[in-house]
Amino acid sequence: MTPIQVVGVGLDGAAGLSESTRSLIQQAQILAGGDRLLTQFADHPAQRWSLTDLPTRLQQHLAQPQPALVVVLTSGDPLFFGFGRQLLQVLPAAAITFHPHVSSVQLAFSRVKVPWQEATLISAHGRSLEQLITAVKKGASPIAVLTDPVNTPGAIARCVQSLGLPSRYDLWVCENLGGSDERVQQFALTDVPPTGFSPLNVVILQKVDAPPDLTALPLLGIPDAAFFSFGDRPGLMTKREVRVQILAELALQPQQVIWDIGAGTGSVSIEIARLVPTAQVWAIEKTTAGCELIRQNARRFGTPNVTVVAGLAPAALSELPSPDRIFIGGSQGKLAEILAHCRDRLRAQGAIVIALATLETQAELTQWHRHQPDWAIAYQQVALARSIAVGSLTRWQPLNPVVLAVLHPPAPREQAGAAPDDGCRDD
Repeated sequence: MTPIQVVGVGLDGAAGLSESTRSLIQQAQILAGGDRLLTQFADHPAQRWSLTDLPTRLQQHLAQPQPALVVVLTSGDPLFFGFGRQLLQVLPAAAITFHPHVSSVQLAFSRVKVPWQEATLISAHGRSLEQLITAVKKGASPIAVLTDPVNTPGAIARCVQSLGLPSRYDLWVCENLGGSDERVQQFALTDVPPTGFSPLNVVILQKVDAPPDLTALPLLGIPDAAFFSFGDRPGLMTKREVRVQILAELALQPQQVIWDIGAGTGSVSIEIARLVPTAQVWAIEKTTAGCELIRQNARRFGTPNVTVVAGLAPAALSELPSPDRIFIGGSQGKLAEILAHCRDRLRAQGAIVIALATLETQAELTQWHRHQPDWAIAYQQVALARSIAVGSLTRWQPLNPVVLAVLHPPAPREQAGAAPDDGCRDD
């Protein structure tokens, strides 16, 4: 028998252990652990060691010729965000045997009746919520979170809400799992109270499809969360704040034909179609998943004037009516070819707005413009940050900066006989 035996214990104490594990504990000459667990074996005659400097103390203990049997009591599974990892960092693995109990996360998923073989497991105990933020941005589900007095269930709910992502979650708080006062509650994120939970709790987040209240949507700037989005990348869309700026630069008018090239989820197309119901909006998207999302969003928002075109620009543009406005959100390395086609098809007084997310695409546009010096071009960088809840505090969460380029073709030459400009007009 190895000299150090690490035993996982539940809230039901010795009653939840197997007969062999209880026998092992009775053989211990030294019983180590936190006060809460040691009090569950108050009548044990062994010498007692606290967790203070326990790894170092065990190192010294192993150096003895015949070390006495030490049983270390831990909560649940000692190798799941538990004390076992700390022991393995300083002690030889051959000197330790682990006896895991059912972990709190395993119990939590069994209580809420959710399969968890694909779950994302996160410890926010003494840590930041960055891992949770990353997981939610990827649309992970289900997610289990080990909490602490700062990262409480209420703080976790506020954090997820403040991200403003399309993925919507229900939240369970599972308290005192395995104990006589066990309690499991389900909440919408907006309904999670800030306090009132036992310190021993696990949070489960599961993604749900909750259609937005379309009657409450603004005329301009649909929230990102209202759109159908890619399941594995829910944040992959033109963000609301950037979308509003794009709409402003397009300077839309009634009855126009608009191309949205690289439409993605269709967020820009939907906004245009709602603002200008008389417009013809052509959403060009190369991926099958993206095309289906655009169709779903067009049905959700009641925009029959959005037509999906499956294909890769510029080839997919050849059969479309000539546009008054063009938005290019994605070019797949073919920006120069796309612009060459758009240059020849754009109607008089038209405009092209391009969202540039990389330096390479900016360089490609700059190179193209050198050969089109009569085209007017203006740039603006959109660098924004949203507030995000972190525990009881709030910090800034930057969005990826985007450069918007607005292109206008040269003005048509004056027709013969037209009155000359006297140079006195106040523009």
